[in-house]
Amino acid sequence: MAINATNKGVKRELIPSGNYLARCYQMIELGTIKESFQGEEKLLHKVRIGWELPTEKKVFSEEKGEQPCVISKEYTLSMNEKATLRKMLASWRGKDFTEAEAKSFDITKLLGVACMLNIIEKPSAKDASVVYNEIASVSPMIKGMECPSQVNPSFVFELDNFDKIKFESLPDFIKDKIKTSEQYAKLKSPTETHISNNQYLAAEEEDTSLPF
Repeated sequence: MAINATNKGVKRELIPSGNYLARCYQMIELGTIKESFQGEEKLLHKVRIGWELPTEKKVFSEEKGEQPCVISKEYTLSMNEKATLRKMLASWRGKDFTEAEAKSFDITKLLGVACMLNIIEKPSAKDASVVYNEIASVSPMIKGMECPSQVNPSFVFELDNFDKIKFESLPDFIKDKIKTSEQYAKLKSPTETHISNNQYLAAEEEDTSLPF
């Protein structure tokens, strides 16, 4: 069971605000979808990145016993210098990207990488009585600190390589969002050519002193 932020007024058990050891374990491509921003509709290619908190465990299912709490956040797949994703990644790795690096970055490199998450409680814009968890910042591990080993298996869902079993395992609200994407519509119309607009191929040069 995941602790996911929603705006449907459903009561969820919140993760107390604070700084947590975390490890990235999940990458879900949502596709190119319409979103409203400041009254304007835009088509944005979105991804949902998930982290587990290995030191914060609860029993969500008697069959599985204690499992780490998890939290995720949506980002637009853009490495523009003003993009939220790029700013988050720069904060996490402790170094901004060069323009050459930013031209293409494989975000699946994040899987299994440890970090520190600052988690806050935030009221919903639609209903102030509804409070949800928000990731305020992602930063590198503190020097000398160790993060426990990953518990949840790494999970990647890509629309270019559609896996029906993985898709059906997703929560309904995520599946519903994916179904509104341009990529999903093309999958349902096999006569149309599916053109990938992914922006996260591996960069040619790597700094091995960085976490990714």
